[in-house]
Amino acid sequence: MKNLLTRRTIRKYAQQDVSEELLNRLMTEAARTQTMGNLQLYSVVVTRQAEMKEKLSPAHFNQPMVKEAPVVLTICADFNRTSFWAKCRKAEPGYDNFLSFINAATDALLYTQTLCNLMDEEGLGYCYLGTTVYQPQQIIDILQLPKLVMPVATLTIGWPAEEPALSDRLPLESFVHQETYHDYLGMDIDKYYEAKENLEENKNFVKINHKETLAQIFTDIRYTRKDNEAMSAGLMEILKKQGFLD
Repeated sequence: MKNLLTRRTIRKYAQQDVSEELLNRLMTEAARTQTMGNLQLYSVVVTRQAEMKEKLSPAHFNQPMVKEAPVVLTICADFNRTSFWAKCRKAEPGYDNFLSFINAATDALLYTQTLCNLMDEEGLGYCYLGTTVYQPQQIIDILQLPKLVMPVATLTIGWPAEEPALSDRLPLESFVHQETYHDYLGMDIDKYYEAKENLEENKNFVKINHKETLAQIFTDIRYTRKDNEAMSAGLMEILKKQGFLD
């Protein structure tokens, strides 16, 4: 059994299957997680076929683990099922709006995290792909997601074939605020980010990219304003197509 303090993101997997029985048990247990109104506003698409992984790969910028992992899970915010249930029971659903998307996305992400914790306990490795919301239309088309269903998270899953170093984390005092939010001073930032900025790998990353600070790596290279605005516009357009926005 793993401890959360030693949790690692796994991108390389052994040539060993993840049984349907094990995966189904973990997904069933994960369904005990918190959910709005006890509605379970999520669905999970399980991908095992190599052909389907090949199709999904470009939507995740062709990261190798998408094709190499035994299993890929796409977790979706889903108000389609609940809305159809309502219509089948002489009730008129009103969930084609942004608030409903937020509620369903929250449900889906809570489910995802619980599932991750359970997989840790079993010794499974996984990688959470944030790319899911970057190019969601490709995923929607490939997985044939109907309106009121939106992909929000992807997990590649398998038995670990690596043991990478633990990634760094900010100290507790950097993100916990007592009673009210206390905004930061420059000296707070210096203190909280000192360890991260002084990691050799991060200092080298700054050097080889010809930047002055680690923060510039994030603002100028990894998550730029231009990309954020473009993907935000695309995301809003797809939420309209999926029925969550007018």
